[in-house]
Parts: sequence; structure tokens; C-alpha cells
Amino acid sequence: MTSLPTRRLGSTDMHLSRIGFGAWAIGGAGWRYAWGAQDDAGSIATIRRAVEAGVNWIDTAAVYGLGHSEEVVGKAIAGLPDADRPFVFTKAGLVWDDNDRAAAPRRVMAAASVRREIEDSLRRLDVERIDLY
Repeated sequence: MTSLPTRRLGSTDMHLSRIGFGAWAIGGAGWRYAWGAQDDAGSIATIRRAVEAGVNWIDTAAVYGLGHSEEVVGKAIAGLPDADRPFVFTKAGLVWDDNDRAAAPRRVMAAASVRREIEDSLRRLDVERIDLY
């Protein structure tokens, strides 16, 4: 797979594959914007196969599956050597109500909320860093 031109972010060069893995659908069912039930084992296998094929970035968000997509991505990348680990991109700003998973997420960009969201994303992804937030 051919890489895009290098993008310089701080002291890190990012060579991105032309195709990435969008992880919205693997959030599964049971939330307002779900794509339907997904098999987590199949999702993990698909992510690993995509990485083997040269995909080197995954786009997810805390709101996809109300955290579930990030958990699945975390399981898929767990144990991968650093050299093989894809870049992980995630997002903040959409906050859901745990008591009403069918309610539309609220847009919240307050500093305290974003701090809480990034800590929650790091925990769900089981990573020390998020490559693009």
C-alpha cells in the first residue's frame, strides 16, 4: 500500500496509508446511531487483517457504540509490537446519557468534559497515547 506524503506533527513523522479503518460500525447495537449488532471477535479479526494488509490508522470516537468501538479497537491492537501498531485517532465532544442510550448525545466542549473524555478513551483503548485527538 502506498503511503501519503509525510505529515510532521511535533517531532514525529506520520506516514499514513491511503486507506484507514473506520470503526463506527463496530460500536454495535443498542445506541441511537447504531449500524446494528456486530460480532466483536469478527471486528477484531477484521482490524488485524487490515493492519496486516498495510492499513496503518484507525478512526474511532468515544461516542461510537457509547465507548464500545474504542474497547474493540483496544482489544484489536493489544499485543501488537510498536512497529506494527496502527495510529489511533479518536474524538471528543459528544457526551451521552448512560441511563438513556437511545437519547441523542449532547455536544459538550467544556475543558473538564474533554479532559474526562480523553481519560476515558485512553482507558477504553488501553493505550498510553492517542495519536490524533
